[in-house]
Amino acid sequence: MKKTLLSVLLAASVGATAFTTLAPTKKGTTTAAKAAVALQTFKVETTESKLGWIGRKVTGEHNGDLKLTSGTILFDRNALRGGSFVIDMTSITCNDLQGNSNKNLVNHLKADDFFAVDKYPAANFIITNLAPKANAKVGSTNYIVTGNLTIKGITNEIVFPAAVWVKKGVATATGTLKFDRTKFDIKFRSGNFFENLGDKTIQDDIELKINLVAKEEVVTKVKKEKANKNKVAKS
Repeated sequence: MKKTLLSVLLAASVGATAFTTLAPTKKGTTTAAKAAVALQTFKVETTESKLGWIGRKVTGEHNGDLKLTSGTILFDRNALRGGSFVIDMTSITCNDLQGNSNKNLVNHLKADDFFAVDKYPAANFIITNLAPKANAKVGSTNYIVTGNLTIKGITNEIVFPAAVWVKKGVATATGTLKFDRTKFDIKFRSGNFFENLGDKTIQDDIELKINLVAKEEVVTKVKKEKANKNKVAKS
């Protein structure tokens, strides 16, 4: 399990930088070195961030929370350039049921019918493309985010609108990510795969309500200061 989580974390870390896009310079080119210097890395505060889920069925819906293991958001002068986050699928909870009903649902969500958390304890999302919205008001949607969502070892592309802003060194990112669970081999009581389910049918779409809080890494600043001092010393 530790090896699986480690590999997912590594993939998320690599992916976050691999798909960042920088605006070209006046000459129309930009080097990797310049890109690396320009980017600011913000570390997601897992205790301050929130990730909620909603699943719907014919007779109603259920909702709950998930915890984040880690995450990064990359900026270039407050402009979003990339990012990723890792979800601890073993942390899934239900907020709308009590007692044994709550326990039974959570255990079922963790089982093979749904997320199979014993085999796949982590899920992740990695940004692959960004389309900024011009003249967006502060706090409103200002990016259309495209990225790769991996659940149960299966990866699919997801597109959703997000509001991402930086104020006084703190970045916030909010949005609602919707995914078709059947594309991740979660077909339990799906009307598209089973007949005559009636009011036992569970809708295929699941919503993830994202509210990330991230702060610029202090280590990055220290490294920059050391680099600047070295440059001055050498000159």
